[in-house]
Order: sequence, then C-alpha cells, then structure tokens
Amino acid sequence: MSRDAPVPPTVGAALPAGGGSSGADRRTGCPEPGGVAAALLPGAGSTGSGEEIERPAAGFGAPAAGPDGGELGDEAYLAALASLAGMGPARLERLLGRWEPAEAWECLAAGRLVEAATTAGVGERVAHRWVRDAARADPAEIHSRHRRAGVTVTRRGSAGYPERLTGDAEPPAVLFGQGTPEVLECPTVTIVGTRRCTRYGADVAFDLARTAAAHGAAVISGLAVGIDAAAHAGALAADGAPPVGVVGSGLDRIYPRQNAVLWKMVAQRGLLLSEAPLGAPPERWRFPARNRIMAALGDACIVVESHADGGALGTATEAARRGRTVAAVPGPIRSPASAGSNRLIAEGCGVVCDIEDLLVLLDMERARLPLRPPSPDTRPASEGGAAADPATSAAILDAFDWMPATLEMLAARTGIDLGELSWHLENLNVAGLLARRGLWYERRAEGPAGASPGT
Repeated sequence: MSRDAPVPPTVGAALPAGGGSSGADRRTGCPEPGGVAAALLPGAGSTGSGEEIERPAAGFGAPAAGPDGGELGDEAYLAALASLAGMGPARLERLLGRWEPAEAWECLAAGRLVEAATTAGVGERVAHRWVRDAARADPAEIHSRHRRAGVTVTRRGSAGYPERLTGDAEPPAVLFGQGTPEVLECPTVTIVGTRRCTRYGADVAFDLARTAAAHGAAVISGLAVGIDAAAHAGALAADGAPPVGVVGSGLDRIYPRQNAVLWKMVAQRGLLLSEAPLGAPPERWRFPARNRIMAALGDACIVVESHADGGALGTATEAARRGRTVAAVPGPIRSPASAGSNRLIAEGCGVVCDIEDLLVLLDMERARLPLRPPSPDTRPASEGGAAADPATSAAILDAFDWMPATLEMLAARTGIDLGELSWHLENLNVAGLLARRGLWYERRAEGPAGASPGT
C-alpha cells in the first residue's frame, strides 16, 4: 500500500489537522543538537535527561574489524549510523538508498560532508557533526556494546527481521531487540490508548489483554503509562502468549521510569523492540514513528480510550493504512478520555464491547488455545496444582501497608515475579482480601467470613 494513499475515513477523520503526521515530517523530525553519539564518544557527558549511561572503555578510532578480527557485518555499521546525533529513520533511509551501511559510514568517516548532507537531506551543521563523530567512533565497539547488553541488531531483510514488517510501506532499516522474536509468529493484537486513562479504561484494557493472551494472541503496546501499562500487565497476568513492547527510546533508557518492572518483565517473558540504539533518549519525535511499527506488527488494533487529539488515533490511522482491522471500546459520552475512541466508532470502525467481540475480531474460538502449561508451583489449586503459599500471600498483603499499590509497586516491594504475583493477587481478590481498581489494588480491612491468605 502506498504511504501516500488516502487515509481511510473511518480513522483519519478522527484525527485533528496534522495529528497523523506525514511520513516525511514524522520520521525526519529529530532535533539537530544532542543525540546518541554524545554517549558513545570520549568526553561525553549526560545524555540530557539527567541519567548517565555506560561508556565504552576504549576502542574509538580503531580499525573497523569484528571481535574475531574479521570484517564487520552490516549490523555494526547500522548501529553506528543510527547512533549519530540527529539520525532519524528518514535520514538513515536516504543514506541507505544510495550506499550500503559500510559505504555510508566510510563516506562520513572520510569527511565527505557535502555529499553526505546532500544525500541525507540535512544541513551543513548536522552533516558536520556526523563527519566529526564518525571519524572518532568505532562501529565494532558500538556493536559490541549492544551485544554485551543483550540487545540484538537486525537489519531489514536479514534472518530474524519480523516478517510482518518486511512488506510494510515504511519498514525500519534496523531494529534493536531484547527477548524472543518468535513471539511474533503468534496471532497479534495491538492495544493502545491514552496515558490519562480512567479507571474504567484501565480495567477494560487489562481484561481484554489478559483474554487475548490467554487465547494465544500476543499483545502489542508501547509501555507508556495508562492504557499501555494496563494492557501489558493483563497480558503478563494471563501466563499465555508473551507480550510485545515497542518503545520510543534506546532499550537501556526505560521510559517512563515508573514502568521499570513492567519493562523488564516484557523483555524477560516476551519481546522488546525499538528503532533507536542504546543511549537514545525518549524524544517526542520518536513516538509517532514508533506507532507505525506497533500498527504494522498487529493483526488488529484496538483503541480502548483516546482523547480527541490522542496519539492512539495516530496508531489507529497507521493500522488502517495497512489494511489492519481497527476497533474501539465505547466509553461514556461525557468522558474526555473517550472522545476520540467514540468518534472512531461513529465513523464506522469496529466495536469491542465484551470478550466475545474481541475473539470475533481476532477470529478465535471461545476455547482457549493450547499454550505452555503453568509451572506446577504457580498453578492454582483448582487446576490441580499446589494451593497458594499462605506466607507468600501474607507477605503480599503486608506490602500494601494499607495504601493502594500497583502491580509494579508490589513487585518491587516483594521481589516476586510479575506473573506469579499477578496470580497471587487474583487469588486474594477472589478471596475478598483485595479489591482491584484499574491498575491499582487495595487491601480490604476485612474479607468475607472465613477468608484468609492462601484460601
């Protein structure tokens, strides 16, 4: 499908003027100063957000050779190119439209400023900085730093590159990942919504994601606060298909910080993807570009709550452009958090009102698909496993200190795995010892008669 094709009216009309961003503006709109290269070169200071990142100990200016002394692969040069300050996806695409990754790097390292500036469509100031930094940096060390961090660097068209992105109108030239790429072989659903969600929206996102994951669909979202976080938490609680997070920063730059536990759990149990290299800060221009990747990876896109000008509408537009099914969850007509999602419904997109709607949308049967069985030590007693450990349940209750807490807060306080903790919280909720309100859990002063931790 052409990138310049008309936006389907069922989605595009819900976007304010400029809300969807053109491909050129969205993917080129990176600031000239700052960037990632400052974190990868000698004498660099903070990355700009007040958070220091790891510096390579040595290796800058060394010959471009791999760790075994052989020739470097394209991935090393792509990681180095992506790490240059102001190198957005569109600029990288222009360079790669003319040169192979190694040739593009050689052009910069050799000081061919005018040629590089003309090809990338940038000003002399940006090109001068690229030339200066390329002359000092070592692609082998930059690539090695990613490997040491457990981050894969995958070039478009190579083994491991997501098949769902191969035929896309705007496939990323390079992807940085942590986790299990095979997750994307499952059916997938992208669940997005506002950061300023209501309790209703968080509850719905959690329940929809948990159901989707339990039926074998990998839930894709952006790991932002609000609906994204609720969707990822729900998917993890299902102990089913692993979740996928697509983020707008380097994989070592957790954003927002309050989602740190969730971020790490998605990486451990599912897949984290980014178009940005290590050290890249969460700059505003990266998030609209990130949305197209989430849209392309999903078989369907569900907007749970969105304000009238919400970024989730941009993801819905990108999904519709790619021929994906787009649906929304209806909300109260007086709720600003549902203004955008309600408008999507009014303009003809699909409607998700309950679990059955979700399963129809994903073309799934009501019966749960075969998934990996839960481990014996975390399987509920009703399913033939051991009963909840009373000591663990008591420790979780003590962690509340009679104040509301989120799943992440409790995980940080107890040190319990997020999936196991979710199961314990559900048990305590059923027992009447807890109440869940969106992303928050509250301890009840008294449960039903006879209720006790572990029952």
